[in-house]
Amino acid sequence: MPLRHQFTHRTTRGPLASVHARVAIAFLLGVVLLALPIMARAQGSGDGFLFKEPRVSLTLRGGFAMPREGSDIFAYSKDELTLGRGDFFSPDLGLDLAFRITPRVDLVLGTAYAGTSARAEYRRWVGTDDLPIEQTTIFRRVPVTASVKAYLIPSGRSIGQFAWIPTKWAPYVGAGGGALWYRFGQRGEFVNSETQGVDRDELMSSGWTPTVHALAGFDFSLTPRLALTSEARYSWAKASLSDDYQGFQKIDLAGLSTTLGIQLRF
Repeated sequence: MPLRHQFTHRTTRGPLASVHARVAIAFLLGVVLLALPIMARAQGSGDGFLFKEPRVSLTLRGGFAMPREGSDIFAYSKDELTLGRGDFFSPDLGLDLAFRITPRVDLVLGTAYAGTSARAEYRRWVGTDDLPIEQTTIFRRVPVTASVKAYLIPSGRSIGQFAWIPTKWAPYVGAGGGALWYRFGQRGEFVNSETQGVDRDELMSSGWTPTVHALAGFDFSLTPRLALTSEARYSWAKASLSDDYQGFQKIDLAGLSTTLGIQLRF
């Protein structure tokens, strides 16, 4: 049932603070701190070797996703609601499976998850009971992609026929594309412009859309089979919103992610 409150203009903005940006930063720092003991133990191991060059690697990475928020649905949400740019930043978890094509080029199949949920209220309106009009906004992205990753220097060298020694630092660049699933939605209380009341509702839009990306990073070998991987990736994507958001342009799903990962070579 709609609440049918009349409204008064709110003179103070009183934004509802979000903790998601701080959580994401803490998550990234946690990944770094967990990796430091592994790096320290590996410093004294010297140059180990494998009996052959690894052909497959598996990387688990975590970090920080920063969407561009370039479309009007984000502008409207931040203008009408107590949402700020940091409220859409989120932790980013990814998994990559890479296959060696040439000594310097890998084919990488990967997926990731970045998502946030932020509570907010209308900036300029409250009910006659002076209570805020509150809702929760969610934003999630799940890409499924294929990439070509090219190392700027050899990632290792072969000694004779049976020994392969990894390069300590191996920078790389790459590009790729695929499909991205997204969900953007809001649930809670909303101002009804026709009735001048407050209605409870849930607005939601989700689906798949094409995506492309560019990336750069480096591998730091801890042992012949284990490495740290640091990567920055920028993705581009847009998608049409559902009828719940009729009148808005396509939602901007582009953004930057920075991650740190553990790579296992086989």
